[in-house]
Amino acid sequence: MNSFKINYIYDPLCGWCYASAPALQGLVQAYSDQLEMHPSGLFSGAGARPLNLEWADYAWTNDQRIGARTGLVFSTAYHQDVLLGTDIQFDSGPINRALTAVRRIDRTLEPRLLHDLQVARYVQGQDTASARVIGRVAAELLVAVGRPSNEQAFAQALNDDHELSSQTDRRVRETKALMGKLGIRGVPQVLIHIEERVYTLESNTLYGGPDLLISEVKKTVEHHRSLVN
Repeated sequence: MNSFKINYIYDPLCGWCYASAPALQGLVQAYSDQLEMHPSGLFSGAGARPLNLEWADYAWTNDQRIGARTGLVFSTAYHQDVLLGTDIQFDSGPINRALTAVRRIDRTLEPRLLHDLQVARYVQGQDTASARVIGRVAAELLVAVGRPSNEQAFAQALNDDHELSSQTDRRVRETKALMGKLGIRGVPQVLIHIEERVYTLESNTLYGGPDLLISEVKKTVEHHRSLVN
């Protein structure tokens, strides 16, 4: 096969990105060397907001639609303690910084932490915009992979580590530039770069599980080979 790269564009608080988690895990297992994670910043910076009843109702309605389509869990605890919680921010900035932090340790940890935080939010009903919650979930992952970390120190770095913030902001800017160049507006999205060409996969392929997405990746690569050979 021609050498290729896979871009996964996402936001940690995007319900449809959670819906694509099984497919992403398939990419991680099949194409870990080719996979590049790209935080879009959709719900950070200017896209962040306090959670209010109107937004909570919108999110919950959308989440129920996602759950009906995919079978993934959006729990009552998530609805009551996160969407309807007190003083909750809808801000993926802290998670983006956490994902950048573990990526500096080992790039394969980024999709793992993303999934752990999605489970913490949507299943366990934890506020994953909170640095304290993120620090605990990240520390648990790092301990599990033999990279012990202090959860308080990790959480503090999400607020105080200026280099980490700068690196995260740069990743988001690069992702937004890529999306703008290709006319991409929503997430999640999977792109396949082969030589000078970029192929955008249909979004529906992200919600049918790992086998469907891996099959589409293989078909795209084979299609490219047929064009150049």
